[in-house]
Amino acid sequence: MTDATRERLAWLAVPAVLIGVLVLFLTVGRSGEPRPELQQVDVSEVLAAADPVATYGSEELLVVGWYADLDADCVPPADTPAATTWLTQPCPVRLLLPEQPAQGASQAALEAIGLRLAAPTGEPFPPRSQPAGWNVMLEPTVATGHFDDPAAADCAPDVLAFCRATFVVTTTDGLLH
Repeated sequence: MTDATRERLAWLAVPAVLIGVLVLFLTVGRSGEPRPELQQVDVSEVLAAADPVATYGSEELLVVGWYADLDADCVPPADTPAATTWLTQPCPVRLLLPEQPAQGASQAALEAIGLRLAAPTGEPFPPRSQPAGWNVMLEPTVATGHFDDPAAADCAPDVLAFCRATFVVTTTDGLLH
């Protein structure tokens, strides 16, 4: 075998070895189940659960859906108590919806099909794109949070189930990964 032939074989072996290493990494990296903390749940799955608190408990979830913020458009019920907690405040209404809603849908219609969101400070939510009117994101949003927040224990008995079933958001990300 000549030196030129050995050199050609060496140059052919380098890409073959690199491809083999890449295939090995991909095979090992895909083995097993994805880590639970990285699994995203579609909001329609959460809404399909008869009792999200019983189904998911207080475990952290990554829920994917269309975010809607009805701050300026929110109409609180007439019987809203003056001393409401952040979990029971009727406005702003922040929801995660299974699909992008039709422009101009009513607050009641959105609340009927969406997952209610809350946060102690309100900071993890995406900023409003406009000061008044509809504020619906242009792409699905990933909301990280949990049900059955410890603060629900402070809710009045008649709204305790409502407080426990509110999805408490810790972070949001507008980009699906």
